[in-house]
Amino acid sequence: MTSDGPPEMIATQKEMAEAKLPLGYRDYCAHLLISLNKCRTETWYLPWKCEDEKHSWEKCQYEDYMKRMRLLEKQKKKEEQSKLENKV
Repeated sequence: MTSDGPPEMIATQKEMAEAKLPLGYRDYCAHLLISLNKCRTETWYLPWKCEDEKHSWEKCQYEDYMKRMRLLEKQKKKEEQSKLENKV
């Protein structure tokens, strides 16, 4: 997930629908959320039982966010540069 290429969707739409993931969580980290929710239901939501799964999902979410922010920053720099070139 740390590469600058396009992200790879691991979980399919069918798997996300079967896991009853809300639409807002059907992103590139959905495969980790599916396993986290499965762990939570199997362990009665005991917070110390699924720490590894939760950490993996949160890390994926953070990396995805940082990647989107880097892309946004690149787009802003390109727009700013093109505005400066058009003024000259």
